[in-house]
Amino acid sequence: MQSQGIWSTLWRKYADYKYNKFERFAVWEMIEPYRRPKTFTALITIYVAAFYTGVIGAAVTEQLYKEKFWEEHPGKTVPLMKPLYYRGPWRVYRGEAIASDASSSQ
Repeated sequence: MQSQGIWSTLWRKYADYKYNKFERFAVWEMIEPYRRPKTFTALITIYVAAFYTGVIGAAVTEQLYKEKFWEEHPGKTVPLMKPLYYRGPWRVYRGEAIASDASSSQ
């Protein structure tokens, strides 16, 4: 008899939990169209930080390339640096481009 009382109590608590959960979500679903949209500030901040990190990384890489070239060839003009992460064709309109490995071996 007592175990039946425990089970009915547990089922009643579970039903109350489900009903209250439904009520909470129903209220929020009614309010949702009137809420202010989420802000993109955090996302924009991350994108700006990533962009400037790339810019600083490229500047440091190019400076290291120039210093290494000047150590090996003092007093000469530094040729353009070949792009590190771009394997496709690229052109230079002012200056002389470094020949790619494929075209220099032919």
